[in-house]
Amino acid sequence: MATLMGFARDGCASLEAGYPCGENPINIVSLSLACSGLALVMVFWLVRKASVFSMNRASVLKTHERGTDEMNKLSDKIQSGAKAFLKTEYKYLSGFVFLVFAVLLIIYSLDPPTGKYDNQNGDRADGIRAGACFLAGAILSAGAGWAGMIVATDANVRTTQAADKQGLSVALRVAFTGGAVMGFTVVGLGLFGVSLFFFLMTIDRDTATSEFGLTNPGTLIAAVDSLASFGFGASSIALFARVAGGIYTKAADVGADLVGKVEMDIPEDDPRNPAVIADNVGDNVGDVAGMGADLFESFVGSIIAAATLANGDAIKVTLPFWIAGAGIVASMIGFFAVGTKDGASQRQLLFALHKGVILSSIFVLGFSAIIISQLFDHDSKEGWKIFACIAIGLIAGILIGQATEYYTSYSFWPTQSITRAGITGPATVIIQGIGIGMISCVAPVLIIIATILGCNALSGQYGIAMAAVGMLSTLGVTLATDAYGPIADNAGGIAEMAELEERVRDTTDALDALGNTTAATGKGFAIGSAVLTSLSLLAAFKDKAGITTVDIGDPVVLSGVLFGAMLPFLFSALTMLSVQKAAGAIIIEVRRQFAQIEGLREGTAEADSDKCVAISTQSSVEEMILPGVYAVLSPLIVGLLIGPKCLTGMLGGAIASGMMLAIMMANAGGAWDNSKKYIEIEGACGGKGTTTHKACVVGDTVGDPFKDTSGPSINILIKLMSMISLTVAPIIRGWEDWQFWYWGLLPIGLCAIATVLVHHFYWKTTQDIAAPIDDVVKTVVDEDVKAVEPEKAEGNDPDVKGDEEAGAVEGQ
Repeated sequence: MATLMGFARDGCASLEAGYPCGENPINIVSLSLACSGLALVMVFWLVRKASVFSMNRASVLKTHERGTDEMNKLSDKIQSGAKAFLKTEYKYLSGFVFLVFAVLLIIYSLDPPTGKYDNQNGDRADGIRAGACFLAGAILSAGAGWAGMIVATDANVRTTQAADKQGLSVALRVAFTGGAVMGFTVVGLGLFGVSLFFFLMTIDRDTATSEFGLTNPGTLIAAVDSLASFGFGASSIALFARVAGGIYTKAADVGADLVGKVEMDIPEDDPRNPAVIADNVGDNVGDVAGMGADLFESFVGSIIAAATLANGDAIKVTLPFWIAGAGIVASMIGFFAVGTKDGASQRQLLFALHKGVILSSIFVLGFSAIIISQLFDHDSKEGWKIFACIAIGLIAGILIGQATEYYTSYSFWPTQSITRAGITGPATVIIQGIGIGMISCVAPVLIIIATILGCNALSGQYGIAMAAVGMLSTLGVTLATDAYGPIADNAGGIAEMAELEERVRDTTDALDALGNTTAATGKGFAIGSAVLTSLSLLAAFKDKAGITTVDIGDPVVLSGVLFGAMLPFLFSALTMLSVQKAAGAIIIEVRRQFAQIEGLREGTAEADSDKCVAISTQSSVEEMILPGVYAVLSPLIVGLLIGPKCLTGMLGGAIASGMMLAIMMANAGGAWDNSKKYIEIEGACGGKGTTTHKACVVGDTVGDPFKDTSGPSINILIKLMSMISLTVAPIIRGWEDWQFWYWGLLPIGLCAIATVLVHHFYWKTTQDIAAPIDDVVKTVVDEDVKAVEPEKAEGNDPDVKGDEEAGAVEGQ
């Protein structure tokens, strides 16, 4: 172990045994453990603060802070639906988690990774270490999503009450506080878990110190290697949570909009719509729990990648942990800077949230300078180069957010141009939105390229990894601005369903429009950080797999690039088809209820919202299986069947095409959504009810799975495949092309079996949404459609006719 991998560690090897080099490994993570504990304390304080913010000071807290009985009833329904979904999802995932745990335990006990580098037998306890790390990563990721969802579904009704009784500024603060709980839960649990398990992985190694009397580099390398399984566990939960949550939220949203707003001509979030509760549930399971799990993985993944590329240098291993801890403190400071005034415009509301992010970034730079000066006092030149990489990463994150905001906020030309395109119908809305989404790729790509080239010139692959750590260091406040969005959206839904005054809905609409922009900005930030993290993980994989050079002209490598570039499109296609299929089931159920429940259309009867919640839950969990299986097994197929060089090409191709597709889909979807909000809030192009408005509603419906299902899932796809590759790198280290091809037949067989089973049990029974429920129901629905949309019923509107044809399920 003492000669493990034979790397040079100039950072500590050139020093006398001093801190942190000569200390117990617990000191490497001492600051990060303390800061993660501080973040969890902040969470408990914020939960209490959320109650105080929405309290009517002249009333008793317990009876008035959550509004009327009707508001509480609606909020409880939303929370109950979200809990039911996550319980069902976690029940399915528990089997997967324990299966992978068993596989890692067996494989790494029989063939320990530590034996790959020093030609010894290795440590048989590696299996227990890998399995434990995987289990911890999965549990903490799921726990972060659950905790954030619980608080978000409680903060929604408090935000509505604040909008009713105390105005825009207090409502903004309440919603942002609920989002901050998600943000600090993610960074607190993430940093605590990865720090604690790093220390645990150093225990009971062969030697504690090297020949220099310093912390043994081999011990640090072996400990960090085990953390790859921690990232694998977090990535797995993130993928399934994002995919299932995205399918849920958009199936309910599309179903509610197409039947409610388009066919029945009732407002958004109208209580008569049976799918409206499921729609609001989806906002939480997709945009809170799903996004939280996504960025949890990015956060810990960036730390693991940087620590891996440190190659046993105790100082460089320490740095990402400490920077992440300093970022938590900076995020706490930035949290208190967020605020606005009543009657604020969209630009003023955006600036209110930007203040927190910008202030946090400034403090991170200050804290980073102090940390660098302490850790690199022996080599200040190298230290300040790494500091520059951290600063570049921070600035890149802010710039990507600004670019995303420009293309998705209705305060700027791109989104406004989509609204104006609606004058000539939904077709031009779609064309303009796709064009805006494509051109929005340019700025983030140039920013990422500049970051990569700059950091590589300064400090090589380690510098790029530290840029990712720097970008994600302010995640506590950045994620708060993102998770704020679904809380504001739910608040508007509760205001509409509880039939509060129009002024309350106006306030929540302003917050919701801001939430759409912050959500799009958050997705852009998530994609950018995912790309940097994945590139760092790719570099770590090459290191661990023993690959020194990669020739893009090599047919084996190029084949891997092409295969990898295809995977994001396959993955997006599966998730888009799943949304369409699940939405079809919701549409049929909503039509059935409008036709069969007497008085529902008139508002004298109550919709059976539980039925739609159950349909969305079951459909989304079923549909997440196949994309998840392909994502997990693809790197295993390529790595085991062909070899590590081809797998390197596959990861490169997936990262490149995945970034473009994810940015395009996320930004196009966000712009379509806000083009509709521009009409509804600002009264553009004649306001609500116009043909332009209806055209933009169609664009918004198309954009829903773009921005909330397929687009956000891609960045998890590339991180998951990179993390799996890093996990199996010791197994395939030194393999020649096709050397052990027969092992690749196993994952291929599993893929084939999963495909057949999913098709047989879930896809084979697809319902045709154009088919009548029964003769009586169809007659009633047709009469309703004729009453509210005579032009469409008579077939005189070609655009609407085309939309109806496009909505039919062709079968999958």
